[in-house]
Amino acid sequence: MKSDKVGQRISAFMERQKMDIDDLAKAAELSTDFLQSVIEDNVYPSLGPLVKIARVLDVRLGTFLDDQLSADPLVIRKPERNSELSMLRGKNKPVALKFYSLGKGKSDRNMEPFYVELLPESAQNKELSSHEGEEFIVVHHGSVEVIYGTETYLLESGDSIYYNSIVPHYVSCNGDQPAAIYAVLHIPT
Repeated sequence: MKSDKVGQRISAFMERQKMDIDDLAKAAELSTDFLQSVIEDNVYPSLGPLVKIARVLDVRLGTFLDDQLSADPLVIRKPERNSELSMLRGKNKPVALKFYSLGKGKSDRNMEPFYVELLPESAQNKELSSHEGEEFIVVHHGSVEVIYGTETYLLESGDSIYYNSIVPHYVSCNGDQPAAIYAVLHIPT
């Protein structure tokens, strides 16, 4: 799925709920300008705002990635992994994070598993976000910085962290070398 479909899906769910962009902005506690960028310009600074949008539209986060039903178990082979969502610092700025859904196709899932590439741009402008739920992260390779509330944790390959997402947080590579993580998000319905 190309990232432009995310904006189209948000618009479709807004239509179904008879919401305009101002209604969504107020309910999600996000600015109208930001939402216009998400919908029209495909700017995604973090998962936090997408979680808020999903909550207001009464859909799970994965709905923005897929709506297909699969049989159990769902197997995703490494060569079949595709970047589903790229987080940008802003319009016409380089990609900071690349998310690869590991649950795409399983519409009855209760978790959102991702493989995430953390590019050096992710270490710039660290804006903390928060949302309901929990996150579990395992560092696959590289060095990762996790800001959680007022604390900062440096994680290396094989290290993990599990936290409540309601606490403001930010995850980025540590330094100028890319890193990669496996992340599992649980967002209560």
